[in-house]
Amino acid sequence: MTRTNGDHALVLGGGIGGLLAARVLADTYDRVTLIDRDRMPVPGEHRRGVPQGRHVHGLLARGQQILEELFPGLTAELIAQGALAGDLLANCRWYLNGHRLRQTDSGLTVLCARRPLLEGTVRARVLGRADVTLREGYDIVGLTATPDSRRVTGARIMGRSDDGTAEDVAADLVVDATGRGSRLPHWLERLGYDAPPEERIGIRLAYATRAYRLSADALGGDLVVINGATREQLRGGLVQLVGGETALVTLTGRLGDVPPVDPDGFLAFARSLPFPDIHRSIRDAEPLDDPVPFRFPESVWRRYDRLRRMPAGLLVIGDAVCRLNPQYAQGMSVAALEALVLREHVRAGDPDPRGFLRDLARVLDGPWKISSGADLALPGVEGRRTPVGRVMNRYVSRLHATAASDAEAAASFVRVAGLVDPPGRLLRPALVARVLRGTGSSDGVLRSGVIGESPAIR
Repeated sequence: MTRTNGDHALVLGGGIGGLLAARVLADTYDRVTLIDRDRMPVPGEHRRGVPQGRHVHGLLARGQQILEELFPGLTAELIAQGALAGDLLANCRWYLNGHRLRQTDSGLTVLCARRPLLEGTVRARVLGRADVTLREGYDIVGLTATPDSRRVTGARIMGRSDDGTAEDVAADLVVDATGRGSRLPHWLERLGYDAPPEERIGIRLAYATRAYRLSADALGGDLVVINGATREQLRGGLVQLVGGETALVTLTGRLGDVPPVDPDGFLAFARSLPFPDIHRSIRDAEPLDDPVPFRFPESVWRRYDRLRRMPAGLLVIGDAVCRLNPQYAQGMSVAALEALVLREHVRAGDPDPRGFLRDLARVLDGPWKISSGADLALPGVEGRRTPVGRVMNRYVSRLHATAASDAEAAASFVRVAGLVDPPGRLLRPALVARVLRGTGSSDGVLRSGVIGESPAIR
């Protein structure tokens, strides 16, 4: 592709979001530099800057499709290194709202791999390009800008092992991909701009993960077992095969219910789940390590799209904009969707930050509604509830009940959960009729009129 946008793009943050940003920027900039505070590990080892890296990770179907587009042959390369692939519904056992979804071919790929393998392979692909450079072991001190602060001109960095001397790195475009710890709101205020308003969903999610060696038939041929929380039981869990007979088991609790990290307590927590599949798979299995904890207090969407002003030469993506409940496995796939938005805008020339952020918000709207809607269906979760949201949660609960016996309903749901279809696709008239015909409409879902308001949840 002909490069059109200038000499140098600077990406702050070398995680999945930053790597995908660098990949698409390299098509239109002569040079791309990645800055990260971590020293990158050897392939297959955990990176310090990914605190949840030892836990189960999911690459949703749409994320797999995009990564395959950006890095042709990536799926086969990961499988050759030990990752497992199957069908998102036929090879995954979904327990949602107390119902087991009927398993059938969905035509969508689920890719099961540890985070270090996936991120390390993507990193190797990106850094294998001659026009992309990684500078590791640097803190990002702030942004540099023109005297009138109307355009960002680069970033100020400081080596973590140096004597404290700062260095200014000039760039035609700066992309903040520093994740949940992003200091961009503070940097904007220092330049005379407003910090973005925020939307928050307080879930106080806690989880613990342990690796096991499972027997060959422990999961009955499935790759994943998902036991979702319900209104009556806020605990959940997930088993994912990640290569050979090795499986990662993650147990989740909310609102102060913390899965234990001692071996006996971990097993007892698994036994307390409403469905026995997870406990049965590990009760006689060989543990490969000790349980590892992680906590995620809240989902946060920084609404940069609602700011009246943004300096030119500055964009922001990934968890720095929106961090989603990791239990729904949306993070990496959302980063892939955002990379496509970034590609579209830089291909058109010097990107307008406000236009980019508005388009980014449209991409984030669906995943945010999926995760926040599911969380707000649970009692005690903190966040703004709406009449439309309440009705949709009742409808989705009925959809799950229908999907226990209706393969089409099950496939329709996982297409939305996999970010292939937007949430509004669950309100197709034919599907609504199947759901209500199977479960009745005594709670007023039809009478509310919300089913006719699909633009509100598109």
